[in-house]
Amino acid sequence: MASEYTTSEYIKHHLTNATMCSTDNGIAFNKACSDAGFWAWHVDTLAWSIGLGILFLVVFRSVASKATTGVPGKMQAFVELVIEFVDDNVKSTFHGRSALIAPLALTIFVWVLLMNLMDLVPVDLIPWIAGLVGQHAFGMDPHDVYMKAVPTTDLNLTFALASGVFILILFYSIKMKGISGFAKELTMQPFGHPVFIPVNFILESVTLLARPLSLALRLFGNLYASELIFILIATIGYFQLPLHFMWAVFHILVLPLQAFIFMMLTIVYLSLACEDH
Repeated sequence: MASEYTTSEYIKHHLTNATMCSTDNGIAFNKACSDAGFWAWHVDTLAWSIGLGILFLVVFRSVASKATTGVPGKMQAFVELVIEFVDDNVKSTFHGRSALIAPLALTIFVWVLLMNLMDLVPVDLIPWIAGLVGQHAFGMDPHDVYMKAVPTTDLNLTFALASGVFILILFYSIKMKGISGFAKELTMQPFGHPVFIPVNFILESVTLLARPLSLALRLFGNLYASELIFILIATIGYFQLPLHFMWAVFHILVLPLQAFIFMMLTIVYLSLACEDH
């Protein structure tokens, strides 16, 4: 597939989302979205993230419904290992009381991990299949069919995940401290004198907003750079396999680490929000 494009065209094609948008003439797709109106959806990001989320729910629900107290099967043992790993991290990090945090942490870890693992799929495979489907089912030129299979390389998705965490931070901050207590936290720290209220508010607001921003950009930056390197390796041609293998082996460690970091920072931020001192 790389031979059909120049290097720059090949990279641009792989880094372009399949987009559906509104225009003055109605709904448009892909290249026609350069003049997008009120909204634009990255349908590949939505499809892969929702599909992987459903896969997570189906697999874990199936294992839970078939779980036994005797000798567990391989899948049950694996799921129990993941749950115990997440539960241990929640118990050691989260110091408040909430029935939501452990399930939330488990969901974040497994869902982000599944989305990250899509980075190990050969970069040409899914776009090639999407091009064939577009050509034979819809009569499209395969060059006009875009498909990014790694949802976490889309800044919109990582910001959506981080925004959900940010909403929970605000919810628990107000729930545990009250509106007045949360307002006092933003205005009377780190300097306790009323004259420093404007300075305190600026400092605390920056700290508060930096949490979801760092969550979103860290995950996006690492996965986007990883995918870009896989794409650059693919441009080498027949000599790409050894480099692809070495980079993939390295990423077997990196991809779970990014999911773990996102989960742990979420737990830490929510634990801080629940402190009522």
